[in-house]
Amino acid sequence: MKFLADFHIHSHFSIATSKHLVPEHLDAWARIKGLSVIGTGDVTHPGWLRELEEKLVPAEEGLYRLKDEYRLPETSFPGVLAARSPIREPRFVLTGEVSSIYKKNGKVRKVHSLVFMPGFEAVRNLQFRLERIGNITSDGRPILGLDAKDLLEICLKVSDRSFFIPAHIWTPWFSVLGAKSGFDTMEECFEDLTDHIHAVETGLSSDPPMNWMCSFLDRFTIISNSDAHSPEKLAREANLFDTTVSYPAIRTAMKNGRSGGFRGTVEFFPEEGKYHYDGHRKCRVRLDPLTTLESREFCPVCGKKVTAGVLSRVARLSDRDSPEERDERFPFHALVPLKEVLSEILGTGPNSKKVAEQYQSLVAQGGSELEILLERSIGDIETIGDEVIAEGIRRMRAREVFIEEGYDGEFGRIRVFGENEVPAGRRRDVLFPESGTGEGETTVPRRRPLISFDLTGYGEKARAAARKHSGPDGEGMGELFIRMDLSDEQMKAVMHPSGPQVIIAGPGS
Repeated sequence: MKFLADFHIHSHFSIATSKHLVPEHLDAWARIKGLSVIGTGDVTHPGWLRELEEKLVPAEEGLYRLKDEYRLPETSFPGVLAARSPIREPRFVLTGEVSSIYKKNGKVRKVHSLVFMPGFEAVRNLQFRLERIGNITSDGRPILGLDAKDLLEICLKVSDRSFFIPAHIWTPWFSVLGAKSGFDTMEECFEDLTDHIHAVETGLSSDPPMNWMCSFLDRFTIISNSDAHSPEKLAREANLFDTTVSYPAIRTAMKNGRSGGFRGTVEFFPEEGKYHYDGHRKCRVRLDPLTTLESREFCPVCGKKVTAGVLSRVARLSDRDSPEERDERFPFHALVPLKEVLSEILGTGPNSKKVAEQYQSLVAQGGSELEILLERSIGDIETIGDEVIAEGIRRMRAREVFIEEGYDGEFGRIRVFGENEVPAGRRRDVLFPESGTGEGETTVPRRRPLISFDLTGYGEKARAAARKHSGPDGEGMGELFIRMDLSDEQMKAVMHPSGPQVIIAGPGS
């Protein structure tokens, strides 16, 4: 049977996470989102393990469900939590993220890994081994001075049914291929144990087509997860399976891909991820990879090094001209969270009471958030919502969106409407105005391409840029083209060449 799963999440034991990351709320939000299987996250933490053993009971092989006495009452989310079939009662699989910080080949490495365990006994064995290496109680995601290869070896010794996935493999600071502390190949990191890795995680700032540009990733199933730090963020990325609901079946699907029952992913628009583009957040400078090359990776405002993003890193390591060159390409769906669509329409924040009420009403009628975003016909959505919501979801599905790329830790923004199409108050008379919505933005957005940057010939362009800028730092940088969503007056302020300037502006300017 077909079902959706999100494996990489966190618990309330992790730093900077919601206090509601407990089994009760995870169960409720999995129902609301439309997930059949969720990872427990943080399974290496002893306190979280005790809580899981108290509140969960075994279900299918290697999976668990919430005990009935811990389930939140339906009054917590009126009309939303009613189970529509047995599979809508979410299952938990034992997962956790481990942060490895160590030195290898003359460089400090920071690699995050996602581990799957087949049962509580295996988890206790894993905890026993890791606590001899470092502190596993101070954070739900432990930080250990442990080579990622050695962590993989420990997992294999704990159980031959464990499963190991390099997490968000392109993130600059903490990943196996990250620009700041990663490696250029999987083999450089995992050496002779690389054959025991069968899947990799995209991370929020990349999507499958970006990964398809690298032939050395063809051997791996490409999965996506939310990395949720609050229950509401579940399923912003997820995986589609068509198999029985059990740990062995899920493991086999991720290991064998299409023949095992893996069917594709649900994705963030990668531009919304906070490390998609290059840039310098402090100076509000956002750069595409070629512009970064032209600037020799220096911020044009302050002169410091910019943070190279995921797209730039993929471009450097890619060896293909087109993602279609990969043979096994699974379907994927790029989504905007429903609350973000409603926030845009209602003209208020995604966490506002007005958005919450509209969201709850839609989910109560539509089945789940993912059912609304992925499966419901546009006509159905218009019936349970209205024509504005239906048009927003239609545009999202068609990838007809306005994009502001994330960079240097700053989330991007994906909009389905132009600035003046749906003002606060939902003035439907201007949903499709005859004229444009302002300079540089037309009423109907352009369709997002399969990949958001042409990587053809990037290597040659990189070498040419290096030759051009062979002088001392700051010399011969040439003209920079900064892609920022700034007005003419704002751009003049940013590019002010020297000397004092006075800026008089109101809030938000």
